[in-house]
Amino acid sequence: MSRNVALVLSSGGARGFAHIGAIKVLEKQGYTITSVAGTSMGALVGGIHASGRISEFEDWVSSLDVMEVLKLTDITLSSKGFVKGTRVIEKLKEIVHDRDIEDLPIPYCAIATDLIRGRERIFSSGSLFNAIRASISIPTFFQPFSLGGDYYVDGGLVNPIPINRVKRSEGDLLAVVNVNADIPPVRIDPPGEIKEKGYHRMISSINDRAAKHIPKDKKDDIGLFNLNNRSISIMLNQIAALTLRNYHIDIMVSISKESYGTYDFYKAAEIIREGERATSVALLDLHGEEGQNV
Repeated sequence: MSRNVALVLSSGGARGFAHIGAIKVLEKQGYTITSVAGTSMGALVGGIHASGRISEFEDWVSSLDVMEVLKLTDITLSSKGFVKGTRVIEKLKEIVHDRDIEDLPIPYCAIATDLIRGRERIFSSGSLFNAIRASISIPTFFQPFSLGGDYYVDGGLVNPIPINRVKRSEGDLLAVVNVNADIPPVRIDPPGEIKEKGYHRMISSINDRAAKHIPKDKKDDIGLFNLNNRSISIMLNQIAALTLRNYHIDIMVSISKESYGTYDFYKAAEIIREGERATSVALLDLHGEEGQNV
């Protein structure tokens, strides 16, 4: 059976760190990733893997604590979004120097949403970091990315699992990592640390500021970010379900959407391990099917 893999990485905020774990296990088990397509956090991780710097990226994100994540959060009161995203991209460029996508060792594409035209934009050439920044722009949290007079937001709005955009080669396997799966979480949260409270206070503070600019409900005000996250989650889950039904997927890695929060970026090491666990399970399922077909 082929050991070449066309890899598709979903959107999912901080849960997308699980993509790192999936890549590690696939390569450890002898699979060769021959192409990658990603949306949002999947575009970020996929692009860094395609550039050959995934190990360095893992080392960095695994070392981040709450305070370091806060330092990377360049908060602004702009009506376009509450985080500029500049600090994160500049830090990433220290790990991976920007380069043209067409010069990467393996085919790669990132999916973003063209906010003006209301349609999908596929980044398969040009600046790697322009593609990543466009794809990760979670509405209301990150400011939209402006490029050539157009504005781009999170690709998950139109294509959360871009199976139809990954480059296929004869005899390869299709591997999909979905970190928004509608399944119960497997992991058990460790006891919360006191230092995490500051991070959650920061998110709450942004939420409170944003709430001043939108009408309040009479009761049960869930906050702008919760409202935004839930709304987007419902939408992308419906799109993802339709997408997954239309393709034969050889390796399906599923991670519960309830396992970690969208903004749990300070839990990278833990989320990576969850990606490793889920991918190992998926490969066991695949090998079991192979054995039955012998």
